[in-house]
Amino acid sequence: MRRIGKTRKGFTLVEMVLVIAIIVILAGVLVIGIGSYLNKAKAATSSVTDHNSSVEFLNSEIDYQLSN
Repeated sequence: MRRIGKTRKGFTLVEMVLVIAIIVILAGVLVIGIGSYLNKAKAATSSVTDHNSSVEFLNSEIDYQLSN
């Protein structure tokens, strides 16, 4: 059966709001996930930096001991 009158073209306001809400929720989940990874990366970087500083200090002490 054919519809009489106006044919439907485009989206309704409710559909647009629903799509925007879903996109916002997904973006929020993504931002939280990225923040977690950034915090882990910063912790790993500081750990590596501390380790490298310790190794450099020990190497300089060994060089000093060997030179005397």
